[in-house]
Amino acid sequence: MTAPLLEVTDLVKEFPVRGKGIIPRNTGTVQAVSGVSFALQPGETLGLVGESGCGKSTTGRAILQLHKPTSGSVKFEGRELTTMSNKQLRPLRKDIQIVFQDPYASLNPKWQVNDIIAEPLVIHGVEGANNRGAAQRRVNELMELVGLNPEHRSRYAHEFSGGQRQRIGIARALALNPKFLVLDEPVSALDVSVQAGVVNLLEELQERLGLAYLFVAHDLSVVRHISDRVAVMYLGKIIEMGEREAIYGKPMHPYTQALLSAVPMPDPKAERKRQRIVLTGDVPSPVNPPSGCRFRTRCWKAQDICATEEPKLERRGGPEGTLSACHFAEERAVV
Repeated sequence: MTAPLLEVTDLVKEFPVRGKGIIPRNTGTVQAVSGVSFALQPGETLGLVGESGCGKSTTGRAILQLHKPTSGSVKFEGRELTTMSNKQLRPLRKDIQIVFQDPYASLNPKWQVNDIIAEPLVIHGVEGANNRGAAQRRVNELMELVGLNPEHRSRYAHEFSGGQRQRIGIARALALNPKFLVLDEPVSALDVSVQAGVVNLLEELQERLGLAYLFVAHDLSVVRHISDRVAVMYLGKIIEMGEREAIYGKPMHPYTQALLSAVPMPDPKAERKRQRIVLTGDVPSPVNPPSGCRFRTRCWKAQDICATEEPKLERRGGPEGTLSACHFAEERAVV
């Protein structure tokens, strides 16, 4: 094993809750990310999945220091990012980039595609960025790399389809030759027919450029296709993590089992045989999460210990099992 490219340890991000009034006051905090830890190897893809509002996107942004973490450690190639100033972070921005979820909102509608893709080169003062010919050649290379026609570089973002816009966003993220990309639900805003093309492009780019991905998504089918490992989040915490086939084939945590039971299966016979797990109740408020195990209020296995003792994320089911945070983790095959 090589040294991890990225190491995240006990990452916490809190946001203040403000009351109403002329001078709003803080009435509490929302712990959007609660003690998240994982490592990422060069060239690896870690899929981060969970329900909306569980803290997936905030985790990615906190890693990139777009949201300054409340506590915890984020090391990139052994360098601690959380203690760096913006000036110190600036050189590292070349190596860590993000592709945003909404291609309609993440591109400047007043700029031509040529300027959008070249913007990182200008900001970071890349040699030749102010040379029109050299910058143009680099933009052409990037557009070809993501499957766009360089002759369309003078068009505006609204003249492209959703899938093409996301490719523009990917080209912009690749402009500085990064080593690590946070992909914040990169296909969730696209038509299903377009999603496969973008996912295949990301896989091709990873193989060609040796990129590492943190792939944030709620679509479990997409995550299974692209990820090497998968981490499942619930209410700010990672509650299960492991190799892709272990997570999808024999999940240990009840929440993961419930998520996977809701994924449609193309085989009608297998779909009829499968037993759905329907969770009761709503996701608790992150302002006042349940004591002990945060999933216990919706879990059919919950017992007294679940309310008093928080389960640790530990290896369950032998050496090939997953890391699971459940007192009663039990292997369950997913048909």
